[in-house]
Amino acid sequence: MKIICVGRNYVEHAKELSNPIPKKPLIFFKPDTSVLRNNKDFYHPEFSENIHYECELVLRISREGKFIEEKFVDSYIDGIGLGIDFTARDIQSEAKKKGHPWTLAKGFNDAAPVSEFLPPEEFPDLGNVNFTCSINGEQRQKGHTGDMIFAVPYLISYITQFITIKKGDLIFTGTPEGVGQVHVGDHIEASLEGKKLLDFHVK
Repeated sequence: MKIICVGRNYVEHAKELSNPIPKKPLIFFKPDTSVLRNNKDFYHPEFSENIHYECELVLRISREGKFIEEKFVDSYIDGIGLGIDFTARDIQSEAKKKGHPWTLAKGFNDAAPVSEFLPPEEFPDLGNVNFTCSINGEQRQKGHTGDMIFAVPYLISYITQFITIKKGDLIFTGTPEGVGQVHVGDHIEASLEGKKLLDFHVK
């Protein structure tokens, strides 16, 4: 199982971090050891002083495929959920300055909390899905997949021109504006079309 992530897929998020708007999807990986399931507590790592939350729609892949045409993408998805792309922003910033990869900033242990997955039949239009993320009861992010720079069908088609996807793979589709730092004691909640799927604490 691999975790394929899409960076800067919402215009306003790119702007809030003063990043250029990508002309092609920006793809990176997290290892499977980043996955944190069942709403278990997230333990703030000691190696970073600036961990950011980034709430994202997550797709679970149902079968192997490559060179997938956009019109066939739906048949490769068997679950829709939410995830948090935790990012060690201080480590990422230092890596970007040096032109180095973001691996340590994005791929550390438990850096990808993932919710349960709902049947794709509940989401007939993946271009019209709403999700929210709250910290300590205050809504910080409100995402709508219609605001994505690169829509789900295009993303999967694009990714599979280079990378074969397999059953159980997860695709994080990008985060909307409103990202920010987490601290020990924070309570993170995230809902997909009004249904709470993530509910855990930072320890």
